[in-house]
Amino acid sequence: MMGEFDAIRPYADAEVPAVLERLLTDQAFLQILTRFRFPRLAQPFGWLLKPLIAYRLRLEFRGIDSVHALQEKIEVYVDRTIEQATDGVTYSGIEHLKAGGAYLFLANHRDIVMDPAIVNYAVYHAGLSTPRIAIGDNLLQKPFVSDLMRLNKSFIVHRSLSGRREKLAAYQLLSAYINHSIRKDHESIWIAQAEGRAKDGDDRTDSAILKMFHMSRKDEPFAEVIRSLQLTPVSISYEYDPCDLAKAHELYTRASTGSYTKAPGEDDQSIALGITGYKGRLHVHFSPPVTSGLEDTKQLAMEMDKHILGGYRLFPVHYLAYAMWSERDPELQVPSAEQLFPADELATAQAEWEKRLAACPAPQRPYLVLQYANPVRNQYRIKAGLAL
Repeated sequence: MMGEFDAIRPYADAEVPAVLERLLTDQAFLQILTRFRFPRLAQPFGWLLKPLIAYRLRLEFRGIDSVHALQEKIEVYVDRTIEQATDGVTYSGIEHLKAGGAYLFLANHRDIVMDPAIVNYAVYHAGLSTPRIAIGDNLLQKPFVSDLMRLNKSFIVHRSLSGRREKLAAYQLLSAYINHSIRKDHESIWIAQAEGRAKDGDDRTDSAILKMFHMSRKDEPFAEVIRSLQLTPVSISYEYDPCDLAKAHELYTRASTGSYTKAPGEDDQSIALGITGYKGRLHVHFSPPVTSGLEDTKQLAMEMDKHILGGYRLFPVHYLAYAMWSERDPELQVPSAEQLFPADELATAQAEWEKRLAACPAPQRPYLVLQYANPVRNQYRIKAGLAL
């Protein structure tokens, strides 16, 4: 591929063997695998286990010389991880996607690793090519994480730049790369609708991201650029968010003290909990590529919100939380959970919801309720044709 994207692009097939070799000698990476695989033995016998794990992996990945072959190999593990921590993944709207087509997937953002993994899961199982994934450089503190992500079709979004000029140059490069990927390489892209996870359950599209898509083709009309990118809204719904209590704690701290400082290693903990924590059922909805609201970024952000929030699957827990929410919207005709779900499904949800409420300190509870209630309010406002 052209050299201009080398700093951010995913690895190409020819680079795979060397990067795998580098990973298998990376002590930090082997340490994490050892801890994950043998939590009790990692400390006393790490020196013995690390070379054994490296040896096993070498055998496992022998002869892998392309990204596709690597994804085929990893898919089994990804499927197992998703299936162990969920009660099943369903998806809808996949018929809007054509085999061989390249799409710019813009999705709501709840979980750092699982959001793109679940979109990949849906696309892969529908027999389509998996997208390249945008990932913030704030999550790539360790070289092995960057290697792992770039092996799995991830490209880097430089978020930690402070100078205005550097930021502008980084966005320009990102814009050029996204356009190049879709139009020249015919490879789809997955990117979140806003920077950072929606911790309060209120999913909104940041118009700055939409503006970035156009930056590298400034001389062409905005609407034409967006059409050529096949901008596709994606709604990812988790029945339960494994990080909901941590998010409630953060929102409460921000509201009561004015700021929140992450503890060292907090991102790593969120990632681990997001991957392994119980999520209930998951649903991914693909809307057709957008063809209206293309006048400007503000109109387009509203259009994307309409599709993403409208395509969100609401589970019983969302209605249970909405019924408890002090900021319920009197204009909206929201039915109760009892009217919508069978008694046994509702009883299961009620038990899980009460368990979560009990685990949350009383002052933080409103922020737990908010995360599950917001998607209900947003979807019913859209149904009623009201502004968000």
